[in-house]
Amino acid sequence: MRASQRARGEDVALVDSLLSADERRRSSGVRFDELRAEQKSLGKLIPKASGDEKAELLQKASRLAADVKAADAERDAAAAETQELLLQLGNLVHPDVPVGGEEDFVTLETHGEIRDFAAEGFEPKDHLELGQTLGAIDVERGAKVSGSRFYFLTGVGALLELALVNAAIAQATAAGFTPMLTPALVRPQSMAGTGFLGQAAQDVYHLDKDDLYLVGTSEVALAAYHMDEIIDADRLPLRYAGFSPCFRREAGSHGKDTKGIFRVHQFDKVEMFSYVAPEDSQEEHKRLLEWEKQWLTSLELPFRVIDVATGDLGSSASRKFDCEAWIPTQGKYRELTSTSDCTEFQSRRLQIRVRDGKQVRPLATLNGTLCAVPRTIVAILENHQQADGSVRVPEVLRPYLGGREVLEPVAK
Repeated sequence: MRASQRARGEDVALVDSLLSADERRRSSGVRFDELRAEQKSLGKLIPKASGDEKAELLQKASRLAADVKAADAERDAAAAETQELLLQLGNLVHPDVPVGGEEDFVTLETHGEIRDFAAEGFEPKDHLELGQTLGAIDVERGAKVSGSRFYFLTGVGALLELALVNAAIAQATAAGFTPMLTPALVRPQSMAGTGFLGQAAQDVYHLDKDDLYLVGTSEVALAAYHMDEIIDADRLPLRYAGFSPCFRREAGSHGKDTKGIFRVHQFDKVEMFSYVAPEDSQEEHKRLLEWEKQWLTSLELPFRVIDVATGDLGSSASRKFDCEAWIPTQGKYRELTSTSDCTEFQSRRLQIRVRDGKQVRPLATLNGTLCAVPRTIVAILENHQQADGSVRVPEVLRPYLGGREVLEPVAK
Protein backbone atom coordinates (compact mmCIF):
# COMPACT_ATOMS: atom_id res chain seq x y z
CA MET A 1 0.00 0.00 0.00
CA ARG A 2 2.90 2.37 0.65
CA ALA A 3 4.24 1.64 -2.84
CA SER A 4 0.76 2.20 -4.29
CA GLN A 5 0.44 5.58 -2.57
CA ARG A 6 3.89 6.56 -3.78
CA ALA A 7 3.04 5.58 -7.37
CA ARG A 8 -0.15 7.67 -7.21
CA GLY A 9 1.79 10.67 -5.97
CA GLU A 10 -0.21 10.55 -2.75
CA ASP A 11 0.83 10.79 0.91
CA VAL A 12 2.76 7.65 1.91
CA ALA A 13 2.71 8.64 5.60
CA LEU A 14 -1.07 8.17 5.52
CA VAL A 15 -0.51 4.40 5.62
CA ASP A 16 1.50 4.64 8.85
CA SER A 17 -1.02 7.03 10.39
CA LEU A 18 -3.77 4.56 9.54
CA LEU A 19 -1.89 1.63 11.06
CA SER A 20 -1.24 3.63 14.21
CA ALA A 21 -4.88 4.67 14.52
CA ASP A 22 -6.01 1.09 13.94
CA GLU A 23 -3.66 -0.14 16.67
CA ARG A 24 -5.21 2.41 19.07
CA ARG A 25 -8.65 1.24 17.99
CA ARG A 26 -7.76 -2.38 18.73
CA SER A 27 -6.03 -1.74 22.06
CA SER A 28 -8.75 0.62 23.29
CA GLY A 29 -11.33 -1.99 22.32
CA VAL A 30 -9.51 -4.62 24.38
CA ARG A 31 -9.25 -2.20 27.32
CA PHE A 32 -12.99 -1.46 27.09
CA ASP A 33 -13.87 -5.17 27.03
CA GLU A 34 -11.67 -5.86 30.07
CA LEU A 35 -13.25 -3.02 32.07
CA ARG A 36 -16.78 -4.08 31.08
CA ALA A 37 -16.04 -7.65 32.18
CA GLU A 38 -14.73 -6.36 35.53
CA GLN A 39 -17.81 -4.13 35.88
CA LYS A 40 -20.16 -7.06 35.32
CA SER A 41 -18.31 -9.22 37.85
CA LEU A 42 -18.45 -6.42 40.40
CA GLY A 43 -22.15 -5.99 39.75
CA LYS A 44 -22.73 -9.59 40.84
CA LEU A 45 -20.80 -9.12 44.11
CA ILE A 46 -22.52 -5.96 45.35
CA PRO A 47 -25.95 -7.52 46.10
CA LYS A 48 -24.26 -10.21 48.22
CA ALA A 49 -22.15 -7.75 50.26
CA SER A 50 -23.13 -5.67 53.30
CA GLY A 51 -21.79 -2.96 55.60
CA ASP A 52 -18.34 -1.55 54.93
CA GLU A 53 -17.61 -4.15 52.26
CA LYS A 54 -20.65 -3.06 50.24
CA ALA A 55 -19.77 0.61 50.60
CA GLU A 56 -16.26 -0.11 49.36
CA LEU A 57 -17.61 -2.11 46.40
CA LEU A 58 -20.01 0.70 45.50
CA GLN A 59 -17.16 3.22 45.51
CA LYS A 60 -15.14 0.90 43.28
CA ALA A 61 -18.14 0.46 40.98
CA SER A 62 -18.46 4.24 40.66
CA ARG A 63 -14.79 4.61 39.69
CA LEU A 64 -15.10 1.67 37.31
CA ALA A 65 -18.15 3.19 35.62
CA ALA A 66 -16.15 6.33 34.93
CA ASP A 67 -13.27 4.25 33.55
CA VAL A 68 -15.66 2.29 31.30
CA LYS A 69 -17.17 5.52 29.99
CA ALA A 70 -13.71 6.94 29.23
CA ALA A 71 -12.58 3.70 27.55
CA ASP A 72 -15.74 3.67 25.46
CA ALA A 73 -15.11 7.26 24.31
CA GLU A 74 -11.46 6.45 23.55
CA ARG A 75 -12.50 3.39 21.52
CA ASP A 76 -15.07 5.40 19.53
CA ALA A 77 -12.60 8.21 18.86
CA ALA A 78 -9.94 5.76 17.66
CA ALA A 79 -12.47 3.97 15.44
CA ALA A 80 -13.64 7.28 13.96
CA GLU A 81 -10.05 8.36 13.27
CA THR A 82 -9.29 5.00 11.66
CA GLN A 83 -12.32 5.26 9.39
CA GLU A 84 -11.53 8.86 8.46
CA LEU A 85 -7.97 7.93 7.47
CA LEU A 86 -9.15 4.82 5.64
CA LEU A 87 -11.48 6.90 3.49
CA GLN A 88 -8.51 9.05 2.42
CA LEU A 89 -6.59 6.06 1.12
CA GLY A 90 -6.74 5.28 -2.61
CA ASN A 91 -7.31 1.82 -4.04
CA LEU A 92 -4.34 -0.51 -4.36
CA VAL A 93 -2.80 0.09 -7.80
CA HIS A 94 -2.55 -2.91 -10.15
CA PRO A 95 1.15 -3.87 -10.61
CA ASP A 96 0.95 -3.54 -14.43
CA VAL A 97 -0.19 0.10 -14.38
CA PRO A 98 2.47 2.49 -15.79
CA VAL A 99 3.91 4.75 -13.10
CA GLY A 100 3.74 8.51 -13.57
CA GLY A 101 1.45 11.44 -14.28
CA GLU A 102 -1.15 12.31 -16.89
CA GLU A 103 1.28 12.12 -19.82
CA ASP A 104 2.93 8.85 -18.76
CA PHE A 105 0.23 6.54 -20.15
CA VAL A 106 1.04 3.60 -22.42
CA THR A 107 -0.70 3.28 -25.80
CA LEU A 108 -2.02 -0.27 -26.14
CA GLU A 109 -3.64 -0.15 -29.59
CA THR A 110 -4.99 2.17 -32.28
CA HIS A 111 -8.06 1.74 -34.51
CA GLY A 112 -9.39 3.38 -37.65
CA GLU A 113 -7.93 5.68 -40.26
CA ILE A 114 -7.24 9.36 -39.61
CA ARG A 115 -8.64 11.37 -42.52
CA ASP A 116 -6.32 13.47 -44.67
CA PHE A 117 -8.47 16.54 -45.19
CA ALA A 118 -5.75 18.25 -47.25
CA ALA A 119 -5.89 15.40 -49.75
CA GLU A 120 -9.66 15.88 -49.91
CA GLY A 121 -9.14 19.52 -50.72
CA PHE A 122 -10.61 21.34 -47.73
CA GLU A 123 -9.74 22.56 -44.23
CA PRO A 124 -11.76 20.84 -41.48
CA LYS A 125 -14.04 23.04 -39.38
CA ASP A 126 -14.23 22.63 -35.61
CA HIS A 127 -17.32 21.12 -34.00
CA LEU A 128 -18.70 24.47 -32.84
CA GLU A 129 -18.65 26.02 -36.31
CA LEU A 130 -20.19 22.86 -37.73
CA GLY A 131 -22.79 22.73 -34.96
CA GLN A 132 -23.81 26.32 -35.60
CA THR A 133 -24.00 25.73 -39.36
CA LEU A 134 -26.22 22.70 -38.77
CA GLY A 135 -28.42 24.57 -36.25
CA ALA A 136 -27.35 21.93 -33.71
CA ILE A 137 -25.39 23.76 -30.98
CA ASP A 138 -26.04 27.11 -29.28
CA VAL A 139 -23.42 28.05 -26.69
CA GLU A 140 -24.16 31.77 -26.71
CA ARG A 141 -27.66 31.33 -25.35
CA GLY A 142 -26.38 28.57 -23.05
CA ALA A 143 -24.03 31.13 -21.49
CA LYS A 144 -26.81 33.73 -21.36
CA VAL A 145 -29.15 31.37 -19.51
CA SER A 146 -26.72 29.48 -17.26
CA GLY A 147 -23.19 30.83 -17.60
CA SER A 148 -19.99 29.57 -19.22
CA ARG A 149 -19.65 25.89 -20.17
CA PHE A 150 -23.40 25.47 -20.64
CA TYR A 151 -25.09 24.98 -24.00
CA PHE A 152 -28.26 24.12 -25.89
CA LEU A 153 -28.50 21.23 -28.33
CA THR A 154 -31.08 22.33 -30.88
CA GLY A 155 -32.75 20.73 -33.90
CA VAL A 156 -30.60 17.93 -35.29
CA GLY A 157 -28.25 18.40 -32.31
CA ALA A 158 -31.00 17.30 -29.94
CA LEU A 159 -31.98 14.48 -32.31
CA LEU A 160 -28.36 13.38 -32.53
CA GLU A 161 -28.13 13.11 -28.74
CA LEU A 162 -31.30 11.00 -28.59
CA ALA A 163 -29.98 8.80 -31.39
CA LEU A 164 -26.67 8.27 -29.57
CA VAL A 165 -28.38 7.43 -26.29
CA ASN A 166 -30.80 4.99 -27.91
CA ALA A 167 -28.07 3.30 -29.95
CA ALA A 168 -25.80 2.99 -26.88
CA ILE A 169 -28.59 1.55 -24.73
CA ALA A 170 -29.47 -0.89 -27.56
CA GLN A 171 -25.86 -2.13 -27.69
CA ALA A 172 -25.67 -2.47 -23.90
CA THR A 173 -29.00 -4.29 -23.72
CA ALA A 174 -27.90 -6.70 -26.46
CA ALA A 175 -24.76 -7.40 -24.38
CA GLY A 176 -26.89 -8.34 -21.35
CA PHE A 177 -26.93 -5.09 -19.39
CA THR A 178 -30.11 -4.02 -17.60
CA PRO A 179 -31.05 -0.46 -18.67
CA MET A 180 -31.39 1.95 -15.73
CA LEU A 181 -32.56 5.55 -15.36
CA THR A 182 -30.77 6.67 -12.21
CA PRO A 183 -31.15 9.54 -9.70
CA ALA A 184 -29.01 12.61 -10.31
CA LEU A 185 -29.05 13.55 -6.60
CA VAL A 186 -27.49 11.21 -4.02
CA ARG A 187 -26.77 11.18 -0.30
CA PRO A 188 -23.27 11.78 1.10
CA GLN A 189 -22.70 8.10 1.92
CA SER A 190 -23.29 7.19 -1.73
CA MET A 191 -20.84 9.80 -2.98
CA ALA A 192 -18.21 8.98 -0.33
CA GLY A 193 -18.63 5.24 -0.82
CA THR A 194 -17.74 5.44 -4.49
CA GLY A 195 -14.67 7.59 -3.79
CA PHE A 196 -15.86 10.93 -5.17
CA LEU A 197 -15.45 12.97 -1.98
CA GLY A 198 -11.67 12.55 -1.88
CA GLN A 199 -9.43 14.09 -4.52
CA ALA A 200 -12.44 14.59 -6.85
CA ALA A 201 -14.45 16.59 -4.30
CA GLN A 202 -13.57 19.94 -5.90
CA ASP A 203 -15.54 18.95 -9.01
CA VAL A 204 -18.70 17.94 -7.15
CA TYR A 205 -21.79 20.14 -6.77
CA HIS A 206 -23.32 20.03 -3.27
CA LEU A 207 -26.75 21.27 -2.19
CA ASP A 208 -26.13 22.46 1.37
CA LYS A 209 -29.78 22.87 2.34
CA ASP A 210 -30.65 19.27 1.48
CA ASP A 211 -27.19 17.70 2.02
CA LEU A 212 -27.41 16.05 -1.38
CA TYR A 213 -24.83 15.83 -4.16
CA LEU A 214 -25.31 16.14 -7.91
CA VAL A 215 -23.65 13.13 -9.53
CA GLY A 216 -20.81 13.54 -12.00
CA THR A 217 -21.62 10.07 -13.37
CA SER A 218 -24.39 7.50 -12.91
CA GLU A 219 -21.62 5.23 -11.58
CA VAL A 220 -22.37 6.71 -8.15
CA ALA A 221 -26.03 5.70 -8.13
CA LEU A 222 -25.33 2.33 -9.76
CA ALA A 223 -22.64 1.50 -7.18
CA ALA A 224 -24.89 2.51 -4.27
CA TYR A 225 -27.87 0.63 -5.75
CA HIS A 226 -26.89 -2.50 -3.77
CA MET A 227 -25.47 -0.64 -0.75
CA ASP A 228 -25.77 -2.62 2.54
CA GLU A 229 -26.82 -5.77 0.66
CA ILE A 230 -25.54 -9.34 0.44
CA ILE A 231 -25.84 -10.78 -3.08
CA ASP A 232 -25.90 -14.52 -3.75
CA ALA A 233 -22.97 -15.65 -5.90
CA ASP A 234 -25.22 -17.32 -8.46
CA ARG A 235 -26.64 -13.87 -9.36
CA LEU A 236 -23.24 -12.60 -10.50
CA PRO A 237 -22.27 -10.94 -12.72
CA LEU A 238 -24.81 -8.14 -12.35
CA ARG A 239 -24.54 -5.63 -15.21
CA TYR A 240 -26.38 -2.31 -15.45
CA ALA A 241 -26.39 0.40 -18.12
CA GLY A 242 -27.31 3.70 -16.50
CA PHE A 243 -28.44 6.86 -18.27
CA SER A 244 -28.39 10.13 -16.36
CA PRO A 245 -27.53 13.80 -16.52
CA CYS A 246 -24.06 14.44 -15.08
CA PHE A 247 -22.76 17.58 -13.37
CA ARG A 248 -19.13 18.62 -12.92
CA ARG A 249 -17.72 21.91 -11.68
CA GLU A 250 -14.52 21.41 -13.72
CA ALA A 251 -12.78 23.37 -10.97
CA GLY A 252 -9.28 22.46 -12.10
CA SER A 253 -9.83 23.13 -15.81
CA HIS A 254 -9.60 26.93 -15.94
CA GLY A 255 -8.70 27.94 -19.48
CA LYS A 256 -8.96 24.40 -20.86
CA ASP A 257 -11.36 23.55 -23.72
CA THR A 258 -13.32 26.75 -23.25
CA LYS A 259 -14.62 26.69 -26.82
CA GLY A 260 -17.63 24.54 -27.70
CA ILE A 261 -19.02 21.56 -25.81
CA PHE A 262 -16.01 19.33 -25.14
CA ARG A 263 -15.68 20.27 -21.44
CA VAL A 264 -18.96 21.37 -19.90
CA HIS A 265 -20.72 21.54 -16.53
CA GLN A 266 -23.75 19.43 -17.49
CA PHE A 267 -24.04 16.56 -19.93
CA ASP A 268 -25.80 13.24 -20.45
CA LYS A 269 -24.05 9.89 -20.38
CA VAL A 270 -24.65 6.16 -20.75
CA GLU A 271 -22.54 4.27 -18.22
CA MET A 272 -21.91 0.53 -17.89
CA PHE A 273 -21.52 -0.89 -14.38
CA SER A 274 -20.66 -4.43 -13.27
CA TYR A 275 -20.71 -6.36 -10.00
CA VAL A 276 -18.52 -9.48 -10.15
CA ALA A 277 -16.59 -11.84 -7.88
CA PRO A 278 -13.15 -10.31 -7.09
CA GLU A 279 -11.30 -13.05 -8.95
CA ASP A 280 -13.27 -12.22 -12.12
CA SER A 281 -12.68 -8.44 -12.15
CA GLN A 282 -9.72 -8.36 -14.53
CA GLU A 283 -11.55 -10.39 -17.18
CA GLU A 284 -14.65 -8.22 -16.75
CA HIS A 285 -12.44 -5.16 -17.21
CA LYS A 286 -11.32 -6.51 -20.58
CA ARG A 287 -14.94 -7.17 -21.55
CA LEU A 288 -15.98 -3.60 -20.70
CA LEU A 289 -13.12 -2.29 -22.83
CA GLU A 290 -14.21 -4.50 -25.74
CA TRP A 291 -17.76 -3.12 -25.53
CA GLU A 292 -16.38 0.43 -25.60
CA LYS A 293 -14.21 -0.39 -28.63
CA GLN A 294 -17.22 -1.98 -30.34
CA TRP A 295 -19.20 1.22 -29.76
CA LEU A 296 -16.54 3.60 -31.09
CA THR A 297 -15.92 1.32 -34.07
CA SER A 298 -19.65 1.37 -34.88
CA LEU A 299 -19.47 5.18 -34.91
CA GLU A 300 -16.63 4.89 -37.46
CA LEU A 301 -14.27 6.98 -35.34
CA PRO A 302 -10.46 6.68 -35.31
CA PHE A 303 -9.32 6.07 -31.73
CA ARG A 304 -6.59 4.67 -29.52
CA VAL A 305 -6.64 2.74 -26.23
CA ILE A 306 -4.33 3.82 -23.43
CA ASP A 307 -3.33 2.28 -20.11
CA VAL A 308 -3.72 5.25 -17.74
CA ALA A 309 -0.74 6.02 -15.48
CA THR A 310 -0.89 5.77 -11.69
CA GLY A 311 -1.09 9.51 -11.03
CA ASP A 312 -4.17 9.89 -13.23
CA LEU A 313 -6.24 6.92 -12.01
CA GLY A 314 -8.53 8.57 -9.47
CA SER A 315 -8.80 7.15 -5.97
CA SER A 316 -11.22 4.29 -6.68
CA ALA A 317 -9.56 2.66 -9.72
CA SER A 318 -6.96 -0.07 -9.47
CA ARG A 319 -6.49 0.12 -13.23
CA LYS A 320 -8.08 2.25 -15.95
CA PHE A 321 -8.19 2.11 -19.74
CA ASP A 322 -9.22 5.15 -21.78
CA CYS A 323 -10.41 5.19 -25.38
CA GLU A 324 -9.40 8.47 -27.01
CA ALA A 325 -10.89 9.58 -30.33
CA TRP A 326 -8.99 11.65 -32.88
CA ILE A 327 -10.20 15.26 -33.02
CA PRO A 328 -9.08 16.68 -36.40
CA THR A 329 -9.03 20.41 -35.54
CA GLN A 330 -7.07 19.75 -32.35
CA GLY A 331 -4.67 17.38 -34.11
CA LYS A 332 -4.67 14.94 -31.20
CA TYR A 333 -6.54 12.16 -29.46
CA ARG A 334 -8.97 13.12 -26.68
CA GLU A 335 -10.72 10.93 -24.11
CA LEU A 336 -14.19 9.72 -25.10
CA THR A 337 -14.68 6.65 -22.92
CA SER A 338 -13.02 5.21 -19.85
CA THR A 339 -13.30 1.93 -17.96
CA SER A 340 -12.04 1.29 -14.42
CA ASP A 341 -11.55 -1.83 -12.33
CA CYS A 342 -12.33 -0.68 -8.78
CA THR A 343 -11.77 -4.17 -7.28
CA GLU A 344 -13.21 -4.23 -3.71
CA PHE A 345 -12.63 -0.53 -2.99
CA GLN A 346 -16.24 0.64 -3.44
CA SER A 347 -17.95 -2.51 -2.14
CA ARG A 348 -16.09 -2.34 1.18
CA ARG A 349 -17.04 1.30 1.68
CA LEU A 350 -20.66 0.69 0.63
CA GLN A 351 -20.99 -2.62 2.51
CA ILE A 352 -21.86 -4.69 -0.57
CA ARG A 353 -20.97 -8.36 -0.20
CA VAL A 354 -21.40 -11.66 -2.00
CA ARG A 355 -22.50 -14.90 -0.35
CA ASP A 356 -20.66 -17.90 -1.80
CA GLY A 357 -21.80 -20.96 0.12
CA LYS A 358 -21.17 -20.16 3.77
CA GLN A 359 -18.61 -17.47 2.97
CA VAL A 360 -19.62 -13.79 2.84
CA ARG A 361 -17.04 -11.40 1.37
CA PRO A 362 -16.77 -8.09 -0.52
CA LEU A 363 -17.28 -8.26 -4.28
CA ALA A 364 -15.67 -6.22 -7.08
CA THR A 365 -17.21 -3.30 -8.96
CA LEU A 366 -16.26 -1.95 -12.38
CA ASN A 367 -17.49 0.91 -14.52
CA GLY A 368 -17.18 1.89 -18.15
CA THR A 369 -18.42 4.92 -20.05
CA LEU A 370 -20.24 3.88 -23.20
CA CYS A 371 -21.33 7.30 -24.45
CA ALA A 372 -20.55 10.71 -22.96
CA VAL A 373 -22.83 12.59 -25.33
CA PRO A 374 -21.22 16.03 -25.94
CA ARG A 375 -17.71 14.66 -26.52
CA THR A 376 -19.10 11.98 -28.82
CA ILE A 377 -20.97 14.65 -30.80
CA VAL A 378 -17.70 16.61 -31.08
CA ALA A 379 -15.91 13.56 -32.51
CA ILE A 380 -18.74 12.69 -34.93
CA LEU A 381 -19.13 16.21 -36.31
CA GLU A 382 -15.41 16.74 -36.87
CA ASN A 383 -14.54 13.30 -38.23
CA HIS A 384 -17.58 12.90 -40.51
CA GLN A 385 -17.80 16.46 -41.86
CA GLN A 386 -17.92 17.12 -45.60
CA ALA A 387 -16.63 20.00 -47.67
CA ASP A 388 -20.03 21.71 -47.91
CA GLY A 389 -20.46 21.84 -44.11
CA SER A 390 -22.76 18.82 -43.96
CA VAL A 391 -21.97 15.82 -41.74
CA ARG A 392 -22.32 12.18 -42.73
CA VAL A 393 -24.30 10.10 -40.21
CA PRO A 394 -22.67 6.80 -39.16
CA GLU A 395 -24.81 3.85 -40.24
CA VAL A 396 -25.41 2.67 -36.66
CA LEU A 397 -27.24 5.94 -35.88
CA ARG A 398 -29.38 6.17 -39.02
CA PRO A 399 -32.27 4.01 -37.74
CA TYR A 400 -32.55 6.41 -34.77
CA LEU A 401 -32.57 9.48 -37.04
CA GLY A 402 -35.41 8.41 -39.32
CA GLY A 403 -32.99 6.93 -41.86
CA ARG A 404 -31.18 10.26 -42.30
CA GLU A 405 -27.76 9.74 -43.91
CA VAL A 406 -26.50 13.32 -43.80
CA LEU A 407 -26.99 16.29 -41.47
CA GLU A 408 -27.45 19.30 -43.70
CA PRO A 409 -26.62 22.98 -42.99
CA VAL A 410 -29.62 25.15 -42.23
CA ALA A 411 -30.40 28.58 -43.63
CA LYS A 412 -28.96 31.40 -41.52
